[in-house]
Amino acid sequence: MNPRKLAVLVAATILTLPWLGGWLTGSAHGLSAGPTVAVAGVGILGASFLLTWGAETAEKDVPRAFAIAVLAVLAVAPEYAVDALYAWQAGVNAGTPAGVEAGNLAVANMTGANRILIGIGWAGIALFTVYRAGAGMDPAVRERDGFLKNAVSLDRDISLEIAFLLAATLWAFLVPLGAGIDVFDMAFLVGLYVLYIGVVLRGEPEEDVQHVGVPAMLGRIPNPFRALTVIALFLFSGLIIFTAVEPFAHSLELLGEDIGVPSFFMIQWIAPLASESPELIVVVVLVRKARSTAGFNALISSKLNQWTLLIGTLVVVHSIALGEYGALAFDAKQAAEIWITAAQSLFAIALILNFEIDVREAILLLALFLSQVVLEFLALREIVHLPITEIQLLHLFTATYVLLALGLFVTRSGQLVRLVRDTRQILRSAVHGNPEEHPFSED
Repeated sequence: MNPRKLAVLVAATILTLPWLGGWLTGSAHGLSAGPTVAVAGVGILGASFLLTWGAETAEKDVPRAFAIAVLAVLAVAPEYAVDALYAWQAGVNAGTPAGVEAGNLAVANMTGANRILIGIGWAGIALFTVYRAGAGMDPAVRERDGFLKNAVSLDRDISLEIAFLLAATLWAFLVPLGAGIDVFDMAFLVGLYVLYIGVVLRGEPEEDVQHVGVPAMLGRIPNPFRALTVIALFLFSGLIIFTAVEPFAHSLELLGEDIGVPSFFMIQWIAPLASESPELIVVVVLVRKARSTAGFNALISSKLNQWTLLIGTLVVVHSIALGEYGALAFDAKQAAEIWITAAQSLFAIALILNFEIDVREAILLLALFLSQVVLEFLALREIVHLPITEIQLLHLFTATYVLLALGLFVTRSGQLVRLVRDTRQILRSAVHGNPEEHPFSED
């Protein structure tokens, strides 16, 4: 093995050891908020590197889309854990004010995480990709004349993910119309993700994939040892991330409360921001290695599994805690949160229908997200007094997202038709057992 690459692998592992040691011995539970944020944060950083290298190495043996889907699931596992905790509490305390609050917190945490993933993740990574040092050498970056017209080009291999994400988004608009997140939501959304995984597993591994750094070193390990190494990296990094993010997020909440940030706002925004940090770190690592396409694939795959598995499994956890089947109920405020989250997702999908996102689009996506969150925060702190209620503010942003999305769908109707056609071809190829390398229609 290359000594320098091995040293990098060891260094990333060492970053995880302070948290691992504290967690195994129980001493981490005695740390105050500040030290917990520092130790857990460093552990998450090291684990994110290990997770990325494991996923890149796995591309030699499994379809890239599947490797990235596994990466995405592991990277957002902490978000599942936090949301499952609130859903469980809602079931245990059903019929009490504590149960109602827990159900609302489960939805708030879920919608916050999903909006952060697009508003900061998609937009921020697009801007980072275009403006980072060495962007000119990245084949995914398109330099164009005009103000803020440089763009990130996306691979048409993510047609399937975009189509499935669109289907999940359209369903999400229906969720608030029922009595809560129920068995029908679970059946559709979880079934959609299972179908997606089944399709990507029918793809072929990329034999000619070229890696650099640690994945290149690990890729030279012969099988079955390479597969065992990948599994070990997944399990170890998943353990670190899963155990560290909840204390990291909770400690951030405590620090926020110390400076006067409302606890509900912390749970909807700061805690999800902490739990989304592993996948954002993963994507930054990929982009810095000029693997921007793989980075965006990971972001879109993360959004897909959060928008399907995360929502769909909440009712399962809630029903187990309840001891019988029961929909996870939420109030009118959280219904509005689901609608604005679905609307933001619809707008984001419309932006990438042409398989690129330029700087102007990324800034708009980021600005819409930040303006709503900042206005909500200022209103909660009574720094500004809005002429409308908080729910009306959410509906206003929902309408804005939907109108922008519909305008883009109309102007990009040809790309929408092509997306449907390409997705149908991918599904047909998977069903008949003869997946094509690029089963896409011609322009």
